[in-house]
Amino acid sequence: MNRQPLIDDDGEVRELTSEDFKRMRPISEFPELQFLVKRDRPPEQHPKTKLTIQLDSVVVDFFKAHGEGWQTEINAVLHKYVESKSTYLP
Repeated sequence: MNRQPLIDDDGEVRELTSEDFKRMRPISEFPELQFLVKRDRPPEQHPKTKLTIQLDSVVVDFFKAHGEGWQTEINAVLHKYVESKSTYLP
């Protein structure tokens, strides 16, 4: 069985064949590589709560017009409001 190298002289990875896939082994067979296995996200200091909220359409349209990240922007605005009104946040 003559196996082709996965990487050519230019450093490009060739297309994998069905034979390549047959020879693959799961990462669990390599204990020294377990640090590469993705685990759950670390807990956030201030985790977010998923909820349903109804807002006026003019408010939603305003934030959506700013493009991607509009929900994060709403959160930031509300966060600043809470900070200005209370000592609830650390």
